[in-house]
Amino acid sequence: MLIRIILLIGAFLAGLLLLAGQWGLLSGKTPTNLGITDGKLKAPSPTENSVSSQASLYPNHPMRAYAEIAPITYTGEPAAAWAKLERAVGALPRTSIIANKKLDSGQRYLYAQCTTLLLRFTDDVEFVMDESNHVIHVRSASRLGRKDFGTNRSRVEIVRAAFNAS
Repeated sequence: MLIRIILLIGAFLAGLLLLAGQWGLLSGKTPTNLGITDGKLKAPSPTENSVSSQASLYPNHPMRAYAEIAPITYTGEPAAAWAKLERAVGALPRTSIIANKKLDSGQRYLYAQCTTLLLRFTDDVEFVMDESNHVIHVRSASRLGRKDFGTNRSRVEIVRAAFNAS
C-alpha cells in the first residue's frame, strides 16, 4: 500500500513538472547580457551548464576547464563558412535563430535559442566569427539548472559535425 502511494505521488509530481514545462514555466528568462563585449562572448556560467570556445580568455573562472571547447575552424571564404554555420544551426531540432547580423566591428554574430522536447528548457547558443584566425567561436549555455549533463557540449559537436559535413 505504501509503495502505491509513493508511486502515485511520484506520478503526480512528474505530471506537474511536465505541465509546468509545457506552459513555459521552465524556459527561464532571456539573458540581457548576451552578445559581444570587448570582442568576447559572455563568460561561461559559474556552474557546469555551459561551454565556450573562449573560456581560456577567463583564466580565473571557476568553470573554465569544464567549459572549454574548441572553436569551429574553417577554410575558404568567410561568407561561405557563415552560410554553412547558418544551415547547421538552422537544422537543429527545436531551434530558433533569433539574431544573425554583421556587427559594427565587422564581426558576424549569430544567436539562437534551443528548447528541449518535453520540459521546454531553453538554452542560449551564440557564435561569432574571427575571420583573421579562420575560426567561429561558440558559447552554449543553459538558462536554468546547475548541470546540463553534457547537452551544450553535445549540441556544439553536432553543429561542428554538420558544418564539416557540408
